[in-house]
Amino acid sequence: MFVDLPLEQLREYRPAIPLPGDFDEFWAGQVAAARSVDAAGAAFRPVPAPLAAIDAYDVTFPGHGGAPIKGWLLMPRTAAGDAPVIVEYVGYHGGRGDVLDWLMWASCGLPHLVMDSRGQGGGWRTADTVDAGSTGEPGSTGFLTRGIGRPQDHYYTRLTIDAVRAIDAVRAEPLLAGRPVVTAGGSQGGGLAIAAAHLSGDVAACLPDVPFLSHLRRAAEITDAGPYAELAAFCRLRPADAETAFATLSYLDVANHALRASAPALFSVALRDDIAPPSTVFAAYQRYAGPKDIAVYPFNGHEGGGTVHRRAQLEYLRGLFPSMPRGV
Repeated sequence: MFVDLPLEQLREYRPAIPLPGDFDEFWAGQVAAARSVDAAGAAFRPVPAPLAAIDAYDVTFPGHGGAPIKGWLLMPRTAAGDAPVIVEYVGYHGGRGDVLDWLMWASCGLPHLVMDSRGQGGGWRTADTVDAGSTGEPGSTGFLTRGIGRPQDHYYTRLTIDAVRAIDAVRAEPLLAGRPVVTAGGSQGGGLAIAAAHLSGDVAACLPDVPFLSHLRRAAEITDAGPYAELAAFCRLRPADAETAFATLSYLDVANHALRASAPALFSVALRDDIAPPSTVFAAYQRYAGPKDIAVYPFNGHEGGGTVHRRAQLEYLRGLFPSMPRGV
């Protein structure tokens, strides 16, 4: 069943979403602090993989607080010198998994870095990164209310800074230096793709697929599906803390990051999606400051457009980077 507003209303949906007065100052400080902790820098270590045309690297780079964050780099042996590198972020409760989970972009001739999600990986794909920096205060099950008392302490502040530092690692790595960067991901990964496109600057494109973390208050009000149900549960049990929680989340809301993002973007939305309700996706899309388009999948749920959308993303990137291989 359709779970939200009719499409004609969604296309005009422009809600008022609180933007903290120190939003830019807060994030500039977080990024600067992370970049001041060089730790050991990023390491790209070749690993054996049963791939005939792609080289695989185990990646470790310093994230929020200098904590080591894992990832994979898949490097096609025939990548054009000016081909963009895809920096991809993973959906909720997943992690980097195995290199064999991530063959599409590299098989199409594009270098591809997949960032692990700290502390996640217990849901549908394994992870290898601990959540260093967790303050451990009470919250509901999951990640959405971890550290919800202050934006400095919130789990998604750490994960967002990790996403920025993944791009820093790409830019510093000789294998990849000088290539345009494209941020990408689905659900949680789509939200991180928007935030990283804003905070990293000079990103060539953004591919947010059914993005999570947008218009968080509405999401908590209109869906019982997780992960937003975590937020509703917290507010039900701790009503006196609800406004503080939403004030914290306003720093993390990717609809606010979208106001500052300027890279060309192709969004996707699915009208039967109860996990990232369509109005929350359109809230981010309408506020996105750069050139943008959105692919609408009327009869799809949180899987989005699936393979159909992967082809649409490829065609979108070929329009931005004409030297990309055409394939079939």
